[in-house]
Amino acid sequence: MGDSQITDSHALNGKLPAPAACYDVVVIGAGPSGIETAVVAAGEGKSVLLVDENPVAGAAMGNDVPLFFGGRMTTATLNADRMVETVFTSEPGLEAAMEAGVELLLGTCAWGVYRNGPAFGTLPSQVVGLADATRSWLVGFDRLVLATGARDLAIGFPGWNQPGVMGAAALTMLLSRYEAFAGKRVLFVGSHDLALETALLAREKGVAVAGLVEVRDAPQGRADLVEAVRAAQIAIHTDDVVARAEGGIDGVERAILRSGAEIECDTICLGIGLVPAIELVDAMGAKRTLDPVRGGYVPAPDDGIDFVGDCAGLPDTGFDHVAYRMEWARALGAVSAPETIVCQCEEVTRGDLIGVQPPNYLTRSPTMEARSLATLLDDGPANQDQIKRLTRAGMGVCQGRRCRDQVAMMLAIEADQPFGTIPLATHRAPVRPLPLQILADWSESEEMRSGWDVWFGIPTAWIPYRDIGTEAEITHQQARVWSA
Repeated sequence: MGDSQITDSHALNGKLPAPAACYDVVVIGAGPSGIETAVVAAGEGKSVLLVDENPVAGAAMGNDVPLFFGGRMTTATLNADRMVETVFTSEPGLEAAMEAGVELLLGTCAWGVYRNGPAFGTLPSQVVGLADATRSWLVGFDRLVLATGARDLAIGFPGWNQPGVMGAAALTMLLSRYEAFAGKRVLFVGSHDLALETALLAREKGVAVAGLVEVRDAPQGRADLVEAVRAAQIAIHTDDVVARAEGGIDGVERAILRSGAEIECDTICLGIGLVPAIELVDAMGAKRTLDPVRGGYVPAPDDGIDFVGDCAGLPDTGFDHVAYRMEWARALGAVSAPETIVCQCEEVTRGDLIGVQPPNYLTRSPTMEARSLATLLDDGPANQDQIKRLTRAGMGVCQGRRCRDQVAMMLAIEADQPFGTIPLATHRAPVRPLPLQILADWSESEEMRSGWDVWFGIPTAWIPYRDIGTEAEITHQQARVWSA
């Protein structure tokens, strides 16, 4: 459509500028899978751009984007130059990729993907939206590879909405790539491979491990990992859960278990499971499917886009991750009072969610107070997008990363339905919280500006499209002037 002639000054056809650059292959995510894909493509003689949002800006990390950092990063993360150097040197594959001819952008997030389709045909090419700390721009591609990895599954409990409760993937990132973890003594929730591996990594990095808490009556991970944890004299508290986290001005100070045991710690790390990071998949309108065993939604095959690494699906270890996660959700839900926060950004409680109540800063009429999930289910299956609009759970700056999956689990439990029968809330671009001054394009061409007065001009605030360019347009203009 980019070469089409402009026949209507008010239409977008042909007006959108060409992207800032175009590549044969754009890879989003510079983990092992993304690096390998980029190097292979460069070896085939293709022009390749490799993009990774790490190091993430301190403000975004404070809002747990993209991982559940839980306020446990050091102030070193505020030094952007130091973090770029640290992240680059911690991943040797990045240098190898550059030597292979790959163009590398660190500290750059991908916030949206746009392709022409049945309802949109004005793009000069398919593009991905990128942004760094100072600007936003579009990059064209022939093929897009998403290697966006996975993020932590967060499940709330009393006191989890304070600094010091974080995810295992975030802890691994702070320990291995950022070298900027601020905690000193960590208690892990879960005892499958994720929790065990992260606990051993923390011990290796000199962090004290206060123990692991397991809801089942025995550790759930690989035998060799369990043996290594026990050899390190790390206690595993089985048949137990964190009943609440207590803390002070700096966040978590101790965990109180259901059994009554008190464990001193400044960090509680959730290692219950990971979820494929498919926000871009959602935002571009691509399809997704539920992995019934490994947990989480994964992208369906899509022409022109490849998915590699954990974003395409977590490794199959033969373990029933969904059953394990739902067991944790039920157990933590049982120790959580109605006032326990579910959505930290909007301060939506369990009671609000199950009662389908609006945020507590809005007036609740008697009609609203009589509403509940049960009354909603009388009209049909629960839908998380609907619940999101009614309660605002998932509408905050973290864009649902801390609550989206646990809300779906809670709705399934309350509706007495298997996990996966409640569709997850959708994502829309931008899938990263970006300041408007960065996201906005202030350099619109005159072609783009022409015609906008049809909609926003004064006094011609709106004119029916069919009347544009006819005598009726003048009549509308005169009517507005006379009415004014």
